[in-house]
Amino acid sequence: MITGSIVALVTPMTDSGDVDWRAFERLIDFHIENGTAALGLVGTTGEASTLSHTEHKEVIRFGVSHAGGRIPIMAGTGSNSTLEAVELTVAAAEAGADCALLVTPYYNRPTQEGLFQHFRAVAEAINLPIILYNVPSRTGCDLSDETILRLSHVENIVGLKDATGDVARGAALIQSLPEGFAVYSGDDGTTCELLEAGAKGCISVTANVAPAQMSELCRLVLSGDIDTGRVVDTRLQPLHRALFLEPNPIPVKYALGYMGLIDPTMRLPLVPLSEEFEGGLIKAIDECLK
Repeated sequence: MITGSIVALVTPMTDSGDVDWRAFERLIDFHIENGTAALGLVGTTGEASTLSHTEHKEVIRFGVSHAGGRIPIMAGTGSNSTLEAVELTVAAAEAGADCALLVTPYYNRPTQEGLFQHFRAVAEAINLPIILYNVPSRTGCDLSDETILRLSHVENIVGLKDATGDVARGAALIQSLPEGFAVYSGDDGTTCELLEAGAKGCISVTANVAPAQMSELCRLVLSGDIDTGRVVDTRLQPLHRALFLEPNPIPVKYALGYMGLIDPTMRLPLVPLSEEFEGGLIKAIDECLK
C-alpha cells in the first residue's frame, strides 16, 4: 500500500506544445528529492484529455524508466470507454507501472451498475492494482458508496481517490470498507481532515508546488501528530485555494513556471492563467515556501 503524498503530476510541454522530456526528468527528480511518496502520471493535472494515446503511453513508459524504481508510479488509465480503459491499463502494466488510477466514465453518465461493470471489466483484464477515482464535479458522474463497497471486493481494486470534498461522507465510507482498502484524498483543501478520518494519503495538485510540505502534512497526521499537522495544513490553505482560481492545471502550470521548473505551456482548450490571478498565486507560493 502506498501511503503519504502522491503528486498528481503535470505533463510539462515545450512552447510548441510537445511533451518536454527534459523538464519531465527534472520534475521526477524534484519529487524524489522532496519526499513525495509516488508519482501520479497522466491524470487530470497531467492533461490526459489532450494527449494522444501514443503520448499517453509514452509518458508512462518514460516516467517508469526515469524513476528507475526510486519511486512508485501510479498511471492514470481511465476513460469513458471501457475498451479504451482496458487498453491503457494493460499498456501501463506492460510499461512497469505499480498501479493504475481510473476515473469514473465522464460525459456518458453510466448507471451505478454500469460503473460497477466498467471497473470490474478493467480489473479482470489485467493483474494490476487499481485505484478508483471519484470526482463528480468534473465528470458529472458520482460513484456511490454502495458501488465502491461492491468494487472493494474485486481482488485487485485496492483503493479510492476521493475528490468529492465531502469529509463526512468519506469518513463514513472509510469505516465501512474492508481492511487493506486505501482511501486517498483528492481534494487538497480537506486532505488533513480526511487523513484524520483514516485516509492513507493524498493524490495532490498542491504537491506539484510544495512537495515537501504535503509530504510532511501526511507524515505528521499518519504518525498521530495531528496538532502539528494542522499547523502545516493551515499554512498550505492559501496555496490550495490559489491553485484553483482557474481550472486545474492552469494555475499549477503557471506556478511551476514561476518556480523555474517548467515552461507553463498547455494545450488548447486550456489557456494561460488570467493576469488578474497572477499576483495572488505568486503571493501564496512565496508565503508557503519561504
